Amino acid sequence: MIYFDNSATTKVDDKVIKKMVYLMGEEFGNPSSLHSFGFSAEKEIIKAKKIISKIIKSDEKEVFFTSGGTEANNLAVLGTVNAYKRAGKHIVVSKIEHPSVLEVYKKLEREGYVVSYIDVDKNGYVDMKQLENEINNETIIVSIMHVNNEIGTVQNIQKIYDIVKSKNLRTFLHVDCVQSFCKYRINSKYADLITLSGHKIHGPKGIGALFIKKGIRIEPMIVGGKQQNEIRSGTENVPGIAGFALAAENINEKIDENYKKVMEVKNKLAEIKNVLSDVWINGDEEKGSPYILNISFGGIKSEVLLHCLEEKKIFASTGSACTSNHKKHIGTVDIIGGFGQNSLRFSFSEDNTIEEAEKCVSELSEIVPFLRQYKQL
Repeated sequence: MIYFDNSATTKVDDKVIKKMVYLMGEEFGNPSSLHSFGFSAEKEIIKAKKIISKIIKSDEKEVFFTSGGTEANNLAVLGTVNAYKRAGKHIVVSKIEHPSVLEVYKKLEREGYVVSYIDVDKNGYVDMKQLENEINNETIIVSIMHVNNEIGTVQNIQKIYDIVKSKNLRTFLHVDCVQSFCKYRINSKYADLITLSGHKIHGPKGIGALFIKKGIRIEPMIVGGKQQNEIRSGTENVPGIAGFALAAENINEKIDENYKKVMEVKNKLAEIKNVLSDVWINGDEEKGSPYILNISFGGIKSEVLLHCLEEKKIFASTGSACTSNHKKHIGTVDIIGGFGQNSLRFSFSEDNTIEEAEKCVSELSEIVPFLRQYKQL
C-alpha cells in the first residue's frame, strides 16, 4: 500500500498507541478528582500543555484542548465574536479557509455580521492590499490559515499579523495551523488564536488544541463544568491529550529532517508533469508546502482517477476530506482558477519514500493515457 493522503489523517505512531493504551488501562482516573489517582491524570495534561506551548513558543496557560481542529476553529471564531460583539459587526476571512472556518463565517453572516472575503491569487496567496483595506474600527477577527490544506500555499503570517495590528490593535488574528504544526516552526507571537490538531502528525483523532493569547476573552461553546478555566468544559480526554503531545514532541524533534525528506518525495512525484501532457501543478510548486502536492489531469474526472489508483493500492484524495462527499463545495483549486474536478491531492509524511513516488508516477503514466483513450471511444 502507498498512502499519499496524510493531509486527511496520518497513521498513529506506535509509541503514541502504547502510551494511550497504558493510560486507558492503568492511569484512567478523572483529572478533576481530588485523590492521587486523579492527580496522576492531571499531571499528564499539565505535561502535554508544556510540550505544546514550548513548540509554539507560548505560555502553557494559553493552551486549551478540544475535540479536534474543527472544534478549535469554531471556538476561536464564535468564542471571540460572541465575547466582543459590542465592539463591532465586521469580520474578515480568506476565501480558501477550511470549511470549519468558512461555514462559521457564513453562519455569522446570516446572523447579521458583515463578512469581508479576501481574494487570493493564482497560487493561493492572500491579497495583502485588500486585507489591509478591509480592516476597520469595527473588525473583530481575521481568519487566515497558515498552510492551505488542498494546495499547500504557505501564507506569510508575520506580515499578515503586522497588517492586522497596524490597522486595528483591537482586531484579533486567528490562524489555522492544522497543516503546519510540527512541519513549520510556529511562533505564537504572530497570532492571537492558533488552531492545532493531533491526527495530522501521527497522533490520535478526536483531539486538538486552541492557543488563546493571554488577555483575550472567549465565550465558551460548551458549558457545565469548570475544566480548562471554563473555556472548554467536560472531562478531559487524557489518553488523547497525552498521545497528541507525545506525537508532537516526537515529530517536532525531526522537523528539518522530515521537511527535506518529504520535499524529495514531492519533487519526484511532480515529475509526472514532464511525463504526461496536459498535466499541471496547482499552487506554488516551489514555495508551497512539501507535504502537499495538488495535480490536475486534463480531461479526466478526479474521482475516476482516484479509484483507478486505489485499485493499485495507491491512496490519494480529491481535496479536503471534510467535504469530499459534498458536491456543492467549491474547493481551493476552483477558487484560484483551476479545475477541481480534474485534480488530485497527494499529501505526504516522513513515512513516504522516493520509491513510492516513482511507483505512483509509473502507474499514472499508464492509467492516465488509458482513461483519455477510453473517453474518446
